[in-house]
Amino acid sequence: MENQGNLTRREDKAWLKTYEELGLEYDIELPADDTSLIDILEKSFTENGSDKTAYICMGASLNFQEVDLYSRQMAAYLQSLGLVKGDKVAVMMPNVLQLPVSVIGVLRAGLTLVNVNPLYTTRELEHQLTDSEAKVLIMVENFAKTYQDIGRDVVDKVVITGMGDLMGTLKGFMVNTVVRHVKKMVPDYSISNSISFKSALKQVPVSQYKRPTDIRLDDIAVLQYTGGTTGVAKGAMLTHKNLVANLIQCNTFLGTAFDDFDKRGEQPVIMTALPLYHIFSFTVCGMFGLYRGCIVLLVPNPRDLDSLLKAYKNNPPAFFPAVNTLFNALANNEEFKAMDHSKLTQSMGGGMAVLSPTAEKWRQVTGNIIIQGYGLSETAPVATANPSNSKTFSGTIGVPMPATDVAILDDAGNEVEIGERGEISVRGPQVMKGYWNREEATAEVMTADGFFRTGDIGIMADNGYVTIVDRKKDMILVSGFNVYPNEVEEVMAGHPKILECGVIGIDDEKSGETPKIYVVRNDPSLTEEEVLAYGKEHLTGYKRPRRVEFIDELPKSNVGKILRKDLRVLEEKNHG
Repeated sequence: MENQGNLTRREDKAWLKTYEELGLEYDIELPADDTSLIDILEKSFTENGSDKTAYICMGASLNFQEVDLYSRQMAAYLQSLGLVKGDKVAVMMPNVLQLPVSVIGVLRAGLTLVNVNPLYTTRELEHQLTDSEAKVLIMVENFAKTYQDIGRDVVDKVVITGMGDLMGTLKGFMVNTVVRHVKKMVPDYSISNSISFKSALKQVPVSQYKRPTDIRLDDIAVLQYTGGTTGVAKGAMLTHKNLVANLIQCNTFLGTAFDDFDKRGEQPVIMTALPLYHIFSFTVCGMFGLYRGCIVLLVPNPRDLDSLLKAYKNNPPAFFPAVNTLFNALANNEEFKAMDHSKLTQSMGGGMAVLSPTAEKWRQVTGNIIIQGYGLSETAPVATANPSNSKTFSGTIGVPMPATDVAILDDAGNEVEIGERGEISVRGPQVMKGYWNREEATAEVMTADGFFRTGDIGIMADNGYVTIVDRKKDMILVSGFNVYPNEVEEVMAGHPKILECGVIGIDDEKSGETPKIYVVRNDPSLTEEEVLAYGKEHLTGYKRPRRVEFIDELPKSNVGKILRKDLRVLEEKNHG
C-alpha cells in the first residue's frame, strides 16, 4: 500500500491563484445523476435544428436536425437487434459524416461505444473486438477485409458504409466511385452477417426508437482503448460523467475563444484533422463542437495536406486542435503561409509535446499562440491546459482543469516539493472508472485517494503550471544521470536545417546508455558533424546526442505522434 501520510495532497492548490488572476471559475456544477451525455446532445439538436451546420466533410454537410434524425435511425436499428444497456458497439471509420451519426446513434440507443482505429491490423482488431465483447461493428468498407481476415464472426452484425454514403445522391455516388474504382481503395471482401449503412438507417421506422430512461452519469459511455505501445491494449471505461464533466471543464476554461463568434451570430468552425476515434479529437472536436453548436470540419486523412489545405481555405477555422507534427508541417508549407488566418482564435496542442521552434513558426505564420494542453484516454482526455488568453507560448502543459487536482508523486506515492520532479497524477470528475475487465491494471495506476498515476514525469511551479518532462519508459540513463528525450528533441529542433527529430537511448559501454537522434533534414546539406556540433553548443555533456542517423520520415501514430518504440525497433533491426 502506498504511503497514506498526505492523502489530502497539497491543500493550498498552487493553481488557484492563477485561476483568480485569470478571472476563471475553478468549481464546476455537474448535472443531476439521472442525466447523461444523451441529454447534452439532444439539447444541442433542439437549440440548433436545421438552421446550423453540424458537420462538413469534403464539401458535403449535415445540419443539426439531420444528425438528430440519422442518429435516431441508427439507434432504432441497434435497438431492433435486441441490444441492451451495457452491450458494446464498435465504430471503425476515418473522419467521415457517418462517424458522428454512428457514434451518437450508439449513445442514444443506451449502449457503450468502442472507438476503433480504422488502420488496425487484423490481429489488433480481433483483440479489441474480443476484449470489449462488442456485439456490432460499424465500419467503412475500405477496411472490411481487415475484419474478414480474422476468419470468424467475432461480432453478431457488421454495418458497412461507403465513404460518400451521407454526402448526397450525386456527390456520394461520385466519391464512392472514385474511392472504389479509380483509387481502388476498397479490397474485395465478403462478410456474411453484414448490412449496408444505408439499409440499416431505413430498416426500422424512426418512430420505433425508444429513448433510454435508465442511463445515469456513472454508466459507461465509451471504452477507449489505450496502452498498445506499452503492452496489451486496455479499454479505459469512460462514463457519461467523465465526458460531460470534460465538456463543461473545456467550456469553462477554453470556451471564451468562441464567445465573440456567438455575439456576431456566427458559427465558429473547429478544424478536425485529428481522427475522431482518438480521445483528444473525440472530446475536444466531435463532442465539444456539438456542445457549443459549432461547425465540426472533418478531414478524413490529415496526411493528405492538399485536402486539408482546401478544407481550411474553404472553411477558415476558429479553433484548431492538432499535434506538433501537423503544426510543423503546415507552418513550413508555402500555400498555408499565404492563407487568411484572421478567423483563427485558438490553436491547441496535445497528444505530444509542442516544441518551441514549432510554436514560434506557427505564431509567425498565423499570429496565433499555441495553447498546449495535456491528457490521456484515462482522463477523457483534458487534465491540464494553458488559458485561452495566453500571450506567449509557455512550453508548459498549463494548470489543472476546473475541479481537477494534480499531484506530483514520488515512487512511494508521496507528494514531492514544488519544483521537484515526480509522476504527474490526476484526480477529478473526468478520470476513468478503471480498465475494462482488468482490476489489477486499474489498481496499479490508481492511488487509494483516487489519483490516476499517468506514467509521465513532470514538475509543478509555485503558480500551478506543470511542465512535462517525459514518459518514465522513454527516460535515458547516462552514467546515472536522467536524460529526457523531449528536452533533447526540443533543443535540437531549433537547428534551422532540422525539420523533425526523434531521440532514443542506445547501449553504450562507457555510460550504460547514450542518446541517439534520428533526423529528418529540412536542408539536404545538413551533415552529422553539424548536428553533433549544435548539440554540443546547446546541451550539457551527458544530454547531447552522440549518434546521428538521417531518415526520410519519422515513424508516427495515426494522430502524428512520433513513435519512439518504432525508432527502437528500427535501431535494433539495423544496428542490433
